[in-house]
Amino acid sequence: MENRACCTCQKPKANFKCGICQIPVCKNCVLYLEDDAFSFLAEIPPDLAHKTYCPSCFDQKVSPEMHCYNEIMERAKLVTVFFIDQGKATRLMNRNEKTIQVKDCNDKRDTLMRLAFFAAKANFNALIDADITAVKKRINSYQTSVWHGSATPLNLNEAQLRYK
Repeated sequence: MENRACCTCQKPKANFKCGICQIPVCKNCVLYLEDDAFSFLAEIPPDLAHKTYCPSCFDQKVSPEMHCYNEIMERAKLVTVFFIDQGKATRLMNRNEKTIQVKDCNDKRDTLMRLAFFAAKANFNALIDADITAVKKRINSYQTSVWHGSATPLNLNEAQLRYK
């Protein structure tokens, strides 16, 4: 007979299992991860792809990753963006880095934030030549827009940031 006691509080009816270690956890002790908790990552690591966690696995594996993700998200909010029509302001800036592209986003803000997130993750503080476009998709009688974007990341010094 298998042991169905909770790993934390030892209650006899543990209805959930930890996604990583598969240990039974009761509904009072289980920790949930939202579906969109790491939605800006290009690839979600296998340990973060589960919905339920025991407190031990959550503290050891999920919490540090969540802290790092939130730190990158805060830096992404501070990324300076120059759009493609601002060529006069960016004409002397080097475009040595590879262009970042995102596809299939819900709206313009989401597309821009994803571009900024990827730039911040690679330790850049600016995006130049940002080009965000919408493509209309029609499904029977329902029409929606899908957004795509591209930009070149770079690091700007204090004097270049003041120009904006």
